[in-house]
Order: sequence, then structure tokens, then C-alpha cells
Amino acid sequence: MSNRPSRKQQIRHLSARYPRVIKWSETDGCYVGSAPPLVGQCCHGPTETKVAALLAAIVEDLVEDVLDGKMPAPKGETTRSYSGKFVVRMPKELHKKLALQAMARGQSLNQFVAEALSRA
Repeated sequence: MSNRPSRKQQIRHLSARYPRVIKWSETDGCYVGSAPPLVGQCCHGPTETKVAALLAAIVEDLVEDVLDGKMPAPKGETTRSYSGKFVVRMPKELHKKLALQAMARGQSLNQFVAEALSRA
């Protein structure tokens, strides 16, 4: 008997490498799912649980297509490490406005922007 994983197990293992993003869309009035860089917004539903199930099936189908040579493998982002820093260029007036809003809250500009981005 072989210890080799079944095709289904192999697909599930590979599909787990792709991050899933499920966000509420005010525009659509539902949750929307994606799995970058494999697929952009590709499913929607009334609950995160339903979208997660749909997204899992879609990702597995796409991974199977990659294994079968029907589509190229995307460059994975899951192994990339992030420093927690990036540079954003903006108009001087916007920079000033954000800095003043941060001061009004008793926060650094960094704290203010990180908090705002975490809600995005």
C-alpha cells in the first residue's frame, strides 16, 4: 500500500497555500470572496460561512486546473515575508490633514493610519 497522498488530498494541501479574503461589500449587500493571487473576487453570499465554502470549492477547482496544466500556477504570495513598513506618497495637504487628525486623537500619524487601514 502506498503512502502517497490521493489526488484529492494533494489538491486540498496545495489549495491551503492560498490566502482567502472574505469582506462585506456595502455596494453588493453581501460578503464577497477572493483568493489572491489565484483568483480575484469570485463568489458572494449572505454569510461568511457560505462564502468560505464556495471559495474553498473554487480554489480547489483552480488548483486542479493548475495541476492538469490548464492554467499556469500563479506566483504565490504566501511565502513572502512582510516588514510591516511601506511608503505612501500623497499630496502635502492630505499629509497635513491626517497629521492634524492624529494629533487631535492623541495618536502618532503611524498609529492613526494603521488603525484606519485596519478597518479597510
